[in-house]
Amino acid sequence: MMDFFIDIVIKPDAEMRENFLLNRVYTKFHQRLCDLASADIGVSFPEYKLKLGKKLRIHGEQHRLQEMQNINWLGKYSEYCDVSEIQKVPELVNFRVISRFQTNMSPAKLRRLIKRGTIKPDEVKHYKATMFQKGIDNPFLELDSTSNGNTHRRYIQFSDIQNTNVAGEFDTFGLSKSATVPWF
Repeated sequence: MMDFFIDIVIKPDAEMRENFLLNRVYTKFHQRLCDLASADIGVSFPEYKLKLGKKLRIHGEQHRLQEMQNINWLGKYSEYCDVSEIQKVPELVNFRVISRFQTNMSPAKLRRLIKRGTIKPDEVKHYKATMFQKGIDNPFLELDSTSNGNTHRRYIQFSDIQNTNVAGEFDTFGLSKSATVPWF
């Protein structure tokens, strides 16, 4: 049951822009979830409108959030964040699924198709045109991979607001295809 939460509010300045900080803090969050082998900690972005906003809300059971906070997992970015104490979720809240959104057409996929030879040179232009026509409007995070050093975008999708909680597992990014987090 996701009955507790921690709010992390990003404090950008002239040197550290909001989107840069959010990307770095989220990367650190992902690394901490990997360290904990977590499938029971979720994330939400309560200030989401068109952008994800400056607030990252981490949801879970009290003992799991305490375990997460036992070390300074934010490292040097902690000076750019206000981190709340572990708090109880209010009684009357709604719920929402926050998941990864993936398109089936991307520049990375096109590169793989070309490398494998499964797309003909005269089909590349059509693929690119179709890919750009389908554009993605979802908010995203730009994350650095610790395994290969590449930067990739993780697009975020928000379900409609629901009245009931749906239990389930979360990935090491705090996202789920079916489980909800409290939305308030």
